[in-house]
Amino acid sequence: MTVCETRIPGYAQEVTLRLYRPAVARKTLRPSLPVVLVFHGGGFTKGGLDDADPAARFIATHTPAFVISVGYSLAPAHPFPAAPGDAYRAALWATEHAKDFGGAANRLGVAGYDAGGHIVASLTFIARDQGDVPLKAQVLIGPMLDPSLTRVGDETLLSSDITIADCAKCYRAYLPEAAQRLHPYAAPLESRRLAGLPPALIVTAQNDVLHVEAEKYAGQLIGAGVPTEVTRFPRVSHADLAANPAALAAVANFLGRRL
Repeated sequence: MTVCETRIPGYAQEVTLRLYRPAVARKTLRPSLPVVLVFHGGGFTKGGLDDADPAARFIATHTPAFVISVGYSLAPAHPFPAAPGDAYRAALWATEHAKDFGGAANRLGVAGYDAGGHIVASLTFIARDQGDVPLKAQVLIGPMLDPSLTRVGDETLLSSDITIADCAKCYRAYLPEAAQRLHPYAAPLESRRLAGLPPALIVTAQNDVLHVEAEKYAGQLIGAGVPTEVTRFPRVSHADLAANPAALAAVANFLGRRL
């Protein structure tokens, strides 16, 4: 596998893309690998490309795929809509440049953990509405989806490693204006326009307050006619989900089937 980085114009500043090209890509001259954009976690306010490295490498190797890990802008310095704006620009870059790395731009998927899962959901809305990024699959891993925090689980009952207070602090930084919390690109669970989104895999952890809202979102996608799969891992915490071998295997399998 070869790994390199490049910088592209983002929504408010340049962002770094870390590119993972599996060894199989060197064996063919024809762009044929699926392309997967990966978004790290960190509650919109922290995290970076190193945090997404285990998942990016796993997907590149086991799907296999040309993987683009996106170092999107963080709040509070760059609140909504900077992160999904960066994601959209990264997706446009992928459609134009993936062929240079053996990737097929018409086989494009997206995957994200925690806040990265939220950004994935936002990106699927933007791509559908703009009509210029042909997303074929989306993966949401322990996603943050509900700024209202009205669909979270019981943190004590679930022995959750993150709390509602933790999530509220993240959303205050990312969505400083109350009106933003109803915008469909910022509050996927509030959207009434879910038709036309790409097939989805929702991966959740049993010991995580966020698994309730994630699975509710899966139900809404199914109700809107979006092919959707849901996998909950028992005895797994939110923090452990991002690099859990079984979870990553499920992600790579889904992307391999859909792309």
